[in-house]
Amino acid sequence: MFAENTLTESMDEVRDFLLREREKTLSEMEWRFRARGYGYNLRRIEAGFEVARLPQNTVLGTLRV
Repeated sequence: MFAENTLTESMDEVRDFLLREREKTLSEMEWRFRARGYGYNLRRIEAGFEVARLPQNTVLGTLRV
């Protein structure tokens, strides 16, 4: 998926991108909405957030926030 306008499969790059986006938002809901706009689905789990690529909803990894 795209992170910083480049196609990537690297969870490290995706994590860095999503955490930078989190800093720009006021709430978790807004952050999740922005992530969906970039093609990522964030689902809250016990360990943090599960990150999936849309539209297939393919799980890429977990963010511990």
